[in-house]
Formats: sequence, structure tokens, C-alpha cells
Amino acid sequence: QVQLAESGGGLVQAGGSLRLSCAASARTFSTYAMGWFRQAPGKERECVAAMSRSGGSTYYADSVKGRFTISRDNAKNTAYLQMNSLKPEDTAVYYCAAKRIVFSTSYYTGFNEYDYWGQGTQVTVSS
Repeated sequence: QVQLAESGGGLVQAGGSLRLSCAASARTFSTYAMGWFRQAPGKERECVAAMSRSGGSTYYADSVKGRFTISRDNAKNTAYLQMNSLKPEDTAVYYCAAKRIVFSTSYYTGFNEYDYWGQGTQVTVSS
């Protein structure tokens, strides 16, 4: 069982930045593809960024492309989501997710594709 713990959320003004962290309990963190999802009130959970187990392949939703950066530090068992130029529409609960991978070099963007989830961290962007 893998436990994920997000941190770094908070209240920020539009145009500001936040960096979310996702600490994983997995001893073999490098074998997990990682994803960041968000869910705003009344909306479905959506993938905003995803990364392959090696970090060589990444995905960004069109709404965050050029503003958000996903990264990982396998030595620290931690994934990150750097969020710049934040907008009020980025307000949501942000979740990190992990998927155990054996051979694939792909990233994954589907909610149902992930095996483990963090508890979420609130990001609020004021106008």
C-alpha cells in the first residue's frame, strides 16, 4: 500500500505562484507514474499534469500548459507541481495520484487508471 501526502496549497492572488508537493511512502517510487488532478466544486476531477515513471514523458491540460510544471525527485520520493501565473479558475482541490508501472514509459491521464491517491490540498486563487 502506498500513501501519498500533498502539501503546499493555500490562498494566493491571481498572478501568483504555488508549489505543491506529493510525498510518497513507496520504497520503489521510481516505478510509479504520477499525476496531478484537480476538482472544483460542481465539476469533475480532471488531470492537469502527468508524468511517466522516469520523468521523460509529461502531459499538461491545455488550460495549464505553459503555466504549470510537473516534476519528480525519485531520491526524495516526491512529486511536485509548480504553478505559476495562477488564475481564479485554478481554484480547486488538488490531488496527486500514483500508478505502479512495470515496463511502460507512458504517462496516464485517466482518473480510473491510478491506484493510489492523496487526500488533496486546497488551492484558492483570489482575483
